[in-house]
Amino acid sequence: MSDSDLTVGLIGAGNIAHVHVSAWKALGARVLVHSAAGAEELGAKYGLELAPTLDGLLAAVDFVDIVTPSATHKEIALAAIKAGRDVICEKPLALKASDAHELSEAAAAAGVRIYPAHVVRYFPEYVAAHEAVVAGRIGKVAVARFFRQASSPAGAGWYRDVARSGGVIMDLMVHDLDQARWLCGEVTSVYAVQSPPTVDGISPVNVAAHVTLTHEGGAISNLRATWGATGTPFKTGFSIAGSEGVLEYTSDQATGYFEELQGEAVRGDLLIPSSTLYESPYLTQLRELSAALKDGSVPRVVAADGAAAVYLAEAARESMATGLSVDMAAFVPSPPRRPGRFNPAGVA
Repeated sequence: MSDSDLTVGLIGAGNIAHVHVSAWKALGARVLVHSAAGAEELGAKYGLELAPTLDGLLAAVDFVDIVTPSATHKEIALAAIKAGRDVICEKPLALKASDAHELSEAAAAAGVRIYPAHVVRYFPEYVAAHEAVVAGRIGKVAVARFFRQASSPAGAGWYRDVARSGGVIMDLMVHDLDQARWLCGEVTSVYAVQSPPTVDGISPVNVAAHVTLTHEGGAISNLRATWGATGTPFKTGFSIAGSEGVLEYTSDQATGYFEELQGEAVRGDLLIPSSTLYESPYLTQLRELSAALKDGSVPRVVAADGAAAVYLAEAARESMATGLSVDMAAFVPSPPRRPGRFNPAGVA
């Protein structure tokens, strides 16, 4: 079955929906859209078919792509799973680790798959860094830094309500929590601070969060996420220092990816020039995820990864609330699903 044979059920019509639609159209998929608002406008712009009801959409598609606000992900995903449909879901997979785990268990019980859309794993700069680390090009990772900033979305809509968005950590930093785990390994402890603090469940419009992760192999990673003043340019990057070299990237420099290696290692093959030479990471991501749904292959990001990122974000919020470092071996998300250690690696 080719991509042109696929019928995708897009649920949601907000900003990120446009990016997903462009990718699906490039892949030649048939797209049906259902949304509480904006479906007609999105459909008219891209020539999509409308599904007036969620049940109607679920009955007519091969799988769903959920691009709705974060707080709705669990309910919609469970409905799709109950209908026997595979699921692609924008990050975060859910707002609580226990809910992400519940989704994974429900999918496994129903014989369907659910994949979180952690698109940063498809950006060429981060892919190159991962390949370099796995290959041992910089030796043993010691210290890593990740940052991500954007103009705050919290001036309007649901973003300031932490119960609905998860705040700056769950909404923005969750990408780099996933990257830190992908590049540096499983996490043993989490410490987090935020300035200004969240008050009565309402996030400041402009806010910065800092998280320090200790990894099982001994590496330390420091993450910063900022919702800046209106007009703050989007910017992201990393610096990964190992025993034999450093990998660095920042999105606001035309030089792209930079590699500094010690000894006899050869530079050059990891240089990433202008990203205009590459297709959209969203297209790469949806091609890989849809292929996995068709042929049973394993994509680079699975439900366990989505659950683990939510788990780390939840631990960071716990650390901010208590002022203490969170020991991940003892941390159980609240409300707990079961006693003992939450093991995202065991999630299908």
